[in-house]
Amino acid sequence: MKDRALLEVAAGLRQVDRAGWKRVGIAAPESVADHSYGVALAALLLTPPSLDRLKVLGMALLHDLPEVRVGDITPHDGVPRAEKKRREAIAAAELFADHPTLHALWAELEAAESPEARFVKSMDLLDLELMAAHYARAGVDTAELARSAGRFPFEGD
Repeated sequence: MKDRALLEVAAGLRQVDRAGWKRVGIAAPESVADHSYGVALAALLLTPPSLDRLKVLGMALLHDLPEVRVGDITPHDGVPRAEKKRREAIAAAELFADHPTLHALWAELEAAESPEARFVKSMDLLDLELMAAHYARAGVDTAELARSAGRFPFEGD
């Protein structure tokens, strides 16, 4: 997939709602693209000097891109973790077929192989916690998601 084609597909993340928020009753939740932006902004602001900020930002921007193909699968969807990872890996391989460097970056993040990958995963959870607080201030009961923030969407992810 060439650059423009990948950008066009990635634009579809704006139409993929965050499924966990819908499950707790938010009629118009943030999209996966909104979440990716939150993760990237947190990463930009909070990356420690010991980490490669460009690598961190790349991982943050790419981390949920396969969801444009597989959707936002949560633990409550009845899809085993291994199957979720398999589906996302297939989608990533297709999406990044013409971008091996991006595919390697995404795979490194998924495997949590580096300090940068582990940092991005922590920013993913931070963004979840920030949105839970935002929705709670708007009167939505986010207690279930707040309790699971340390393991949401999948323990160890």
